Amino acid sequence: MDGGEVQVVDLACREKIPDEIIKALMDDSIAKWAFNAMFERVCLSKWLNLTEYLDPASWKCSMIWSVYMGLPLSLEGVGAVLGLEKQKLTEGKDLIKYFCTPCSPTKSNGGRVRNLPEHDLDKWDRFKTYNLRDVETEMSIKQRLSKFPVPKNIWEEYQLDQKINDRGIAIDRTFVKQAVVMDEHSREKLMDIMQDITNLENPNSVQQMKTWLADNGLETDSLGKKAVTEMLKTASEPLGTVLELRQQLAKSSVKKYTAMENAVCSDGRARGMFQFYGANRTGRFSGRLIQLQNLPQNHMPDLEQARALVRSGNFDALNLLYDSIPEVLSELIRTAFMPREGMKFIVADFSAIEARVIAWLAGEKWRIQVFQKGGDIYCASASQMFNVPVAKHGVNGHLRQKGKIAELALGYGGSVGALKSMGALEMGIGEEELRPLVTAWRQSNPNITKLWWDVDRAVKNCVKQKTPTETHSIKCIYQSGILFILLPSGRRLAYVKPRIGENMFGGESVTYEGVDGTKKWERIESYGPKFVENIVQAISRDILCHAMQTLKNCSIVAHVHDEIIIEAGMGMSLFAICEQMAKTPTWANGLLLSADGYECQFYQKD
Repeated sequence: MDGGEVQVVDLACREKIPDEIIKALMDDSIAKWAFNAMFERVCLSKWLNLTEYLDPASWKCSMIWSVYMGLPLSLEGVGAVLGLEKQKLTEGKDLIKYFCTPCSPTKSNGGRVRNLPEHDLDKWDRFKTYNLRDVETEMSIKQRLSKFPVPKNIWEEYQLDQKINDRGIAIDRTFVKQAVVMDEHSREKLMDIMQDITNLENPNSVQQMKTWLADNGLETDSLGKKAVTEMLKTASEPLGTVLELRQQLAKSSVKKYTAMENAVCSDGRARGMFQFYGANRTGRFSGRLIQLQNLPQNHMPDLEQARALVRSGNFDALNLLYDSIPEVLSELIRTAFMPREGMKFIVADFSAIEARVIAWLAGEKWRIQVFQKGGDIYCASASQMFNVPVAKHGVNGHLRQKGKIAELALGYGGSVGALKSMGALEMGIGEEELRPLVTAWRQSNPNITKLWWDVDRAVKNCVKQKTPTETHSIKCIYQSGILFILLPSGRRLAYVKPRIGENMFGGESVTYEGVDGTKKWERIESYGPKFVENIVQAISRDILCHAMQTLKNCSIVAHVHDEIIIEAGMGMSLFAICEQMAKTPTWANGLLLSADGYECQFYQKD
């Protein structure tokens, strides 16, 4: 309390939490701090037998403070990076496993299913020490970061995020249960067919399948999705059938239904699905539990009919009407989310938000004019690149696809490799067309290309000279061994321990310490276009948060990338929601926003 000595209250040994602590927990005027505060707040709400969760308005999270400063999401990681004198004790995981999870009943433990303090008093004492040290570590983090306070508006965004997490989103449990049953039934049938064809004990085994394919004249190093798709183009029978069946069996997205069953609360709603500041390079949200951020899209014209067949458990009809049950179940995953009875979903998202932001930052006038006129940026980009008119489903319409792939792959310095990663070759664009496509895009967007290298120069000068620099309304500041990039919204992106290094081409690059793609803390290399990507995505995130604050009284139940999902009364206006979303924040003067949406009785991609 108030930065004083840490006290441990041993409830398991019949000690009682002091009344002043109970009162403080319930008092919204008293600030409560914790690392990953949502965990404490929700658990304490349950322990206090509250009908609603403790109000997040009086809670602050030192984990959010850490990630705002570009540090890891874990307490152990933050302690190590900051070099704290008192760090999280590493034996904690073993102690948690011993005391906080069920144990297997054996003769030696008397058949018990839970370890209590009396079963190992020495371990229990170490467990209490571990808990005490955690709090000391959390307090040390607060103290170390005290000269870099989190802005008030970020805490307001965090509190709204917590309310959305607490509200949750309803799941159609009947539909989900039937989907799980159908998936199991389908997998059994597919395995039986594969075993009949191959005579393999386990056709799902990668090694067994590779051997069988080789014995039948088809050598392969990989059975990944891309490799199987490529082999299917030329595979003779029965190899083609087996590969198609394998693709169906490998459909991992249907595991989302099991995740829903595991995550849903007793009232039929799934909660705690969003991690505020989950991506600390940009401050964007990341997913938890069911992971709404990577749901498969739906393209079925008869979505409602297929959903009704699954919900009623009509496997035979589904099998008769569709070629692949795993594919159908995959496309129906979104539809498991539904509004409460008598309500509807309003789903609204920003149109081409990153394309608009980068055009605004760079001052790429022809692109801004496209947005002013409500044009299609992919058509306009193709028209600019090839100097001919391009209309969707009209004149030179075939060029729109090239415009789209260029827009998606090349905006942040991408080249031929980026086009290939985005599937350019699979879309029918020839290898010989890729380099000219890159050149054409860059020549059509000289101000965006200039933005990359202006930012590159500003960052390098700031790191070298340790003095502030500015370009395109973006400020770079070096302070206490951290590079801060100040966004137009006033929010700062943090890059820890920046220095000038050498890239693979022998030129200068900026490196900094951060969490890489493998979730390890190490030195990461960056350059102008990559910093621009961070900046554009961060500004897009700030615009989303601004819209969420504007609509905070509209019962937001979820958000995915640049999309907001609202559980609305039947009288709520979709037009009004989109109109509110499209209002430009005061700090983004001149940025043209547009939002579009639809209404539905179950979540879907329109």
